[in-house]
Amino acid sequence: MIAESAGGEAQAPTPTSMWRQAIATYAENRLALAGLVVLVFLLLFSFLGPVLYHTNQTATSLINENLAPSGSHLLGTTPEGRDELGRLMVGGQSTIEVGLGVGLVATAFGLVYGSVAGFVGGIVDVVMMRIVDALLSIPYLFFVVLLAALVQVNLLVLILVLSAVSWLSTARLARGETLSLRARDFVTASQGFGSRVRHVLARHITPNLLGVVVVNGTLKVADAILAFAAVAYLGLGPAPPATNWGELISAGINNLFDGYWWQLWPAGVLIVAMVLAVNVIGDGLSDVVEVRLQKR
Repeated sequence: MIAESAGGEAQAPTPTSMWRQAIATYAENRLALAGLVVLVFLLLFSFLGPVLYHTNQTATSLINENLAPSGSHLLGTTPEGRDELGRLMVGGQSTIEVGLGVGLVATAFGLVYGSVAGFVGGIVDVVMMRIVDALLSIPYLFFVVLLAALVQVNLLVLILVLSAVSWLSTARLARGETLSLRARDFVTASQGFGSRVRHVLARHITPNLLGVVVVNGTLKVADAILAFAAVAYLGLGPAPPATNWGELISAGINNLFDGYWWQLWPAGVLIVAMVLAVNVIGDGLSDVVEVRLQKR
């Protein structure tokens, strides 16, 4: 919103007013607010929960295997005798770390790659985008499983592997937006004053891409969580006693017909809740970006 001075002249909005406008726009989306609450709860559940609810997630106890939920084990136990609720908390840490890590790495790399391709143009753009098209032709899950099978799996490797196939759509989005931005007057004027490509990209292109790309990044987080669950279900996750929600689902399915429902459904509910929360947060951020673009 543009403020007016005492003399009636229009003034540019201050950063504080822009933030207030963004928060107000986001708050109007009640579903996005609910998603933010769910995300905060899952973060506290996974990272603060183990501090308050102490369990041993490394040792096995066969005398406590497959116990039903009770006062001593609120969500029962696993086939190894570990507390299921504590297992869900620990598993949430790696699941959220991978999701957020992939969202950050894939979004950042895709932003840089796409903006460079779109701004430089010409043969550079053609070659860079043909590389993207070639990689997009490879089935997503096949590529992830292939890379995960070729290297020793840990969280860092999984983040890099999932990021290697997640940045492609972000690059195409960034490239398309950059093609539009480079024709704007402020970019043309900056180039006319002799600004270097690096300066124009850093000062004019990237800041105007961030809103759209951040929204896309939230979707990358949700996609990464689902992909991580699929990879873990196939047995390519970190080795035990490390765990994640996908691995818990894999273990729970093996025992589902024995009536041990607590080993499957809670992990599935948490994955669905996390993915839905991130998606509706992305919808809220999309509303903020649309309002911002309308003000420009």
